[in-house]
Amino acid sequence: MNELLVITLLVVSIFVLLGCGVWVGLTLAGTAWIGMEIFSSRPAGDAMAVTIWGASSSWTLTALPLFLWMGEILFRTRLSEDLFKGLAPWLNRLPGRLLHTNVIGCAIFAAVSGSSAATCATVGKMTIPELTRRGYPEEKILGTLSGAGTLGLLIPPSIIMIVYGVAADVSIAKLFIAGIIPGIVLALMFSGYIAWWAIRNPGEVPAADPGLSFMQKLSRSRHLIPVLLLIGAVLGSIYTGIATATEAAAVGVVGALILSALQGSLNGSTFMQSLLGATRLYCMIALILAGAQFLTLAMGYIGLPRALAEWIGGLGLSQFGLIMALMVFFIILGCFLDGISIVVLTMGVLLPTVQAAGIDLIWFGIFIVFVVEMAQITPPVGFNLFVLSGMSGRELPYIARASLPMFFLMIAAVLLLYVVPGIATWLPLHMTL
Repeated sequence: MNELLVITLLVVSIFVLLGCGVWVGLTLAGTAWIGMEIFSSRPAGDAMAVTIWGASSSWTLTALPLFLWMGEILFRTRLSEDLFKGLAPWLNRLPGRLLHTNVIGCAIFAAVSGSSAATCATVGKMTIPELTRRGYPEEKILGTLSGAGTLGLLIPPSIIMIVYGVAADVSIAKLFIAGIIPGIVLALMFSGYIAWWAIRNPGEVPAADPGLSFMQKLSRSRHLIPVLLLIGAVLGSIYTGIATATEAAAVGVVGALILSALQGSLNGSTFMQSLLGATRLYCMIALILAGAQFLTLAMGYIGLPRALAEWIGGLGLSQFGLIMALMVFFIILGCFLDGISIVVLTMGVLLPTVQAAGIDLIWFGIFIVFVVEMAQITPPVGFNLFVLSGMSGRELPYIARASLPMFFLMIAAVLLLYVVPGIATWLPLHMTL
């Protein structure tokens, strides 16, 4: 069998179906069915039924809808207003001043969300009107928010980490732990860029607000207490071994409902809106996962993973060369597919090659999150770009250009992660679950 012909047929099938407007999950399942019918003796219908049921009934995957629901609940609370009130007094004297609320706000909300789009939308709902009113440049507001919103995927809990953990059969709790230091490093890089830009362009930064005393700043910080308590409940239950990732997600939902009730924003309408929003999003993700699982099975029967692994192995790439090639591959793929589709579509093919190259799967999971983050701000299918376009009324190309510095910072972060792999692997090795 000519593997190049098979790959060409499958790739063409995927892009033709996507171009016709077929849903991603159905596109993946349809492509798998075509491949099995033409190139395999295994009955495609029987394999599809068994695979889709297995992909949809995983207990580990239960954490996904729960974290989605938690994010939807928080999106409808006064959390965003409280974040701004608590953070703003401490940032007035930093270069770039309140632009840092985009980064720090996203980093904090990422620790209770798990979704890049939800993080971007929730923090943007607070910072875009507030920073615009104070006279900050719109390009920097949208650019830093677009980049910082991707922290929702890296700082645990993370939907992408759950999907990768299921696909690669690695501990989701260890992945969560591995994401902490890289998330902090990337947030510091974003804030460092803001400070560097502000020092070079002092005339574009509005004057500082009237100074507050230390005690006044502490008083304003009380608004951060609810979200910090929720972060502590979710992540603390995982890292202390009290709860699994799935059980911690349930803790997060209960905590978010309590927080919403205490703020007075929980009623029948918001409860149903959050439940329906999480259900719609999870159904989309579950369909993609099921289709991708079937496509992975089909490729296994056809023999593509083995052929691809042999081809890449025959190239004689070093470990660094393989990582750089994969980064370029994922960046290109991110221009056409969302992050979850990228992970579930490629892991079945790439994991044998990655393992053969001696790459740690926990480290590779963090690498995957980084490159999927880039996909969130690359047109034409960058989710964060769509979110900010809807919130600001600006066109996608404008927001993509504004996000370009953050994109290059993510590439730098990937290189740093390769040079210092302990950024991702040290904490999981030294924490007992």
